[in-house]
Amino acid sequence: MPMASFVLFIATLLGQQPATSSAPLPSLDYDFYKARVQPIFLAKRAGHARCYACHSQGTPLRLQPLSPGSTTWNDEESRKNFDAVRRFVMASDPLKSPLLRHPLALEAGGDLYHNGGKHWNSQSEQEWQTLLAWASGKTNK
Repeated sequence: MPMASFVLFIATLLGQQPATSSAPLPSLDYDFYKARVQPIFLAKRAGHARCYACHSQGTPLRLQPLSPGSTTWNDEESRKNFDAVRRFVMASDPLKSPLLRHPLALEAGGDLYHNGGKHWNSQSEQEWQTLLAWASGKTNK
C-alpha cells in the first residue's frame, strides 16, 4: 500500500479528517453531484446499510443529517455535502480517490478497509462508474 494511502487509512480508522494540503480542491460539477452522485448515498443495497447511515455521523466523510420526514437534502444541505465529499476526490488521479477505493472490493482495485463493507465488487458497476465520471470532471452540461 503506498504511504499516502496508508496514512489516509490510519486517519480514517482514527476518525480524523484527511490531511489538507496547499493543492486546490478538484473542480467538480455541483449539478452532476446533486443529480447523480448524491442519490447513491441514499440507495439501498442488499446486505449493506445505506452510505448515509454511517456517513451522517462519526466518519471523516460526513453527510448532512436529513431533516425529519425528508427523503433527500435541500439545496443548502446538498452544497454542504458536496463540499464534504469533494475532499475525498484526488483530482490528479481519480482512481486513487478514497471515495472510489474505500467501498470497492480489494480484488477490483479497492483499498483494504471500509467500515461499511465493500459496496461494489467491480469497477463496471453503474454506481461506481457514476462516481468515477464525477471524480473525473464530468458535468451535467
